[in-house]
Amino acid sequence: QVQLVESGGGLVQPGGSLRLSCAASGFTLDDYAIGWFRQAPGKEREAVSCIVDTAGSTYYRDSVKGRFTISRDNAKNTVLLIMNSLKPEDTAVYYCATERIYAEWELACLESNFGSWGQGTRVTVSS
Repeated sequence: QVQLVESGGGLVQPGGSLRLSCAASGFTLDDYAIGWFRQAPGKEREAVSCIVDTAGSTYYRDSVKGRFTISRDNAKNTVLLIMNSLKPEDTAVYYCATERIYAEWELACLESNFGSWGQGTRVTVSS
């Protein structure tokens, strides 16, 4: 059974950093695309960053490029989202999600492409 558990959210001042973690169980990350999505109050859920193929290719939405980094630790079966230079507009509930892929596949970083989701972790950027 695929399970994802996010952690690491919290309250941080603008310009600060947070490290979100997504612990996976029931499957091996090597064979899955993994994504971080977020939903701000009153807004649609949006893609933040994804690992889109088995080679580890990444996608970032424009507003987080240069500030956020997604990485995968296969030994720990965990995916990290390192968030630096946080802004109030980064405030949201952050979710990780996953979907099985195969060699030569590249999965678009879209909510509709991911079938398994965690419960989310809340990030608040405020002074």
